[in-house]
Amino acid sequence: MSGASKPRIHESAYVDDGVEIGLGTQVWHFCHLLTGTRVGRDCRIGQNVVIGPRVEVGNNVKIQNNVSVYEGVTLEDDVFCGPSMVFTNVITPRCAFPRNTAADFAKTRVGRGTSIGANATIVCGVTIGPHALIGAGAVVTKDVPAYALVYGNPARQRGWACECGTRLQASANQPDVYLCQDCGRTYAVDETTALVPSNR
Repeated sequence: MSGASKPRIHESAYVDDGVEIGLGTQVWHFCHLLTGTRVGRDCRIGQNVVIGPRVEVGNNVKIQNNVSVYEGVTLEDDVFCGPSMVFTNVITPRCAFPRNTAADFAKTRVGRGTSIGANATIVCGVTIGPHALIGAGAVVTKDVPAYALVYGNPARQRGWACECGTRLQASANQPDVYLCQDCGRTYAVDETTALVPSNR
């Protein structure tokens, strides 16, 4: 991470008044950051991305090409948004009955370390837990637990993902214990059926 370097904003990008951009962040071609948006440090904003108005983007977030992050969406630290994935922010849009005030927007929160695959759609009003892994092309219509691996239309949980992104394997001799073959982290399902790290 660059830490102390100034934000780098391509000359073709538009940044409205009242936008905050953290140190080390890069904003690439043909982007538009709207008023009231805050982008953290060391983010990478790909080509043709629109963010805002009044969107919160954490630190070290990567938003790939052709993504729009609309008002009502919050991206926590270390989130990855794949190319052309989609956020919505109004549950029942109608052109003849405009719904364009902050009160009309259903809040969507994407937890720290989550990755969202290319062309996935996140329907507004959901909360995605930290370190979830959303498969390419998935249509997410309900909340996603932390560390969950989900894909399909509608998206359903198909397993668990490690913090490092590898699909977890169930332990052969310990029920409700999951292991990462790549980084060695282990996890356990607690009494609420949530997955929690067990070797921190």
